Amino acid sequence: MNRTGAAEGRLGEAGKGHLAMLGFSMIVALSFPFGAMVGPHIDPAVLTAVRFAVAAAVMWALALGAGQAEARVFRAPWRYFALAGLFALYFVTMFEGLKTAEPVSMAAVFTLNPALTAVFGWLVVRQATTARMALAIAIGGAGALWVIFRGDPSALARFEIGRGEQVYFWGCIGHALYSPLLRRLNRGEPALAFTAAILTAGALILGLWAAPDILATDWAALPAVVLWVILYTALMATGVTFLIMRFATLRLPSAKVMAYTYLVPSCVILWQLALGQGAPAAAVLPGVALTVISLLLLLKDEDAHRS
Repeated sequence: MNRTGAAEGRLGEAGKGHLAMLGFSMIVALSFPFGAMVGPHIDPAVLTAVRFAVAAAVMWALALGAGQAEARVFRAPWRYFALAGLFALYFVTMFEGLKTAEPVSMAAVFTLNPALTAVFGWLVVRQATTARMALAIAIGGAGALWVIFRGDPSALARFEIGRGEQVYFWGCIGHALYSPLLRRLNRGEPALAFTAAILTAGALILGLWAAPDILATDWAALPAVVLWVILYTALMATGVTFLIMRFATLRLPSAKVMAYTYLVPSCVILWQLALGQGAPAAAVLPGVALTVISLLLLLKDEDAHRS
């Protein structure tokens, strides 16, 4: 009975991690169309520095209110700079890539993250990827690409890697390394304070890097959409996703966490419907089905089959 109860507890925590990553997929998906909208108006490093600073201020306020700003949070601050550097690389290359690449091509590059994370998960924390997880990653990748290219094999055949996609690929490497490295460097600090520290480190890194461009930006002349996107990316696509990643990474293997990137293309379609940009063609539905199959494989508990 005790073993059963403990197993149910583990399943409960894993279930929370999966639910959190569903929200992560929806939040990330909206960043792609938003990023394409503001790309011509503001430098990527400036945008990312400001969003990190805004998100850090909000997170510190929440951490202080919750009594989480404990002394242990400030030990070994190099950890926060290491983690922040990876996420800063990801966000800057994303917005830089969207200057020249279509969001659909960028999403294709993004689907490489689960496989990259599985590799880093083994290298950093020795997390093994089982045969079933590898199969799920392969099925999810195929489904995501089918959705991305609207079920048109000729569109996939014509795909060429441009400068924007190449730039973004390096950011995806940083994103994939972030999850297992967080698991390695986390020492049980409170979630809000830990996230606030990472965001502060990111704001400092990019603030120094992009200082001349920040000062040269004519903030009053920016269109309103840029300010709205800064708020969204600061509060949701930065602050909330940092919390989600930390929450899920401590409950799920890194490869499972990043497997939710396969849902992003489908979530983009949902956002397009919500924004009145038209319904997808029926040809993409097989791809959506493949991503669902992939997630069902990942939702099955590995330990249940080992006992």
